Amino acid sequence: MFPPLTTLSLLLLLLIHLSSTTLSPPDTIPHSTREHWMRAANSALNSPCPFEAFGCVIVNHSDTSNSPHGELVCSSQNQIRETGNPTLHGEVAAINECVKVLGERGWSAEEIKGAWEGLSLYTNGEPCPMCASAIRYSNFAECIFGTTIPTLIKKGWKQISITSQELFDESGLLPGKTRLIGGVLTEETDPLYSWQFDGKADCPVGCQRGVEEHKGKGWCLPKVGRTATRSNHNKMLIR
Repeated sequence: MFPPLTTLSLLLLLLIHLSSTTLSPPDTIPHSTREHWMRAANSALNSPCPFEAFGCVIVNHSDTSNSPHGELVCSSQNQIRETGNPTLHGEVAAINECVKVLGERGWSAEEIKGAWEGLSLYTNGEPCPMCASAIRYSNFAECIFGTTIPTLIKKGWKQISITSQELFDESGLLPGKTRLIGGVLTEETDPLYSWQFDGKADCPVGCQRGVEEHKGKGWCLPKVGRTATRSNHNKMLIR
């Protein structure tokens, strides 16, 4: 048995630890709503099987006037191949899209800056350190992702092996706190990243192996007659 003083010291250390730890409040958003918006992130892609299949939506959960799931603010996808800009991952592109839409609606820079803390960002692949940093600097209320960085690495994707949780844990000096929820709907997000470096992997739903100019054999391509999945949701819906 510990001497009384040692026991007291241990109790004091435990109390200090607990008082310095900020626990996240319980998640009140239904899992069905989480899945709804993760599917929306998948649908933000302009094809059922783009190579960089990283889609993102930004959501206002506090406005349920039109849907119990909340309102879509804006959406985007990885735009590196289209623009050549290596920073335009899905999350950064979605933030840029929201800034554009809010500005067009007459919001000031200060109003836009303050809007993020009331919004949730859904991305079908775990944010890389660059995007996770942008999410924390923006002070989003939440970040919800599907496929994890370890899974992406296992499937052949070149990633910086720092998880969002690890980065968030080191962001304590930044204002606010962003809830992080991972592994949502991975049975639908993981297949989007399985075929690019594995010629034997199944293509995503709506696609088949084929040949495309400048890409060679074995690429997953939309089936004949299959239209793009991206819907026209890049309109500001919050009030």
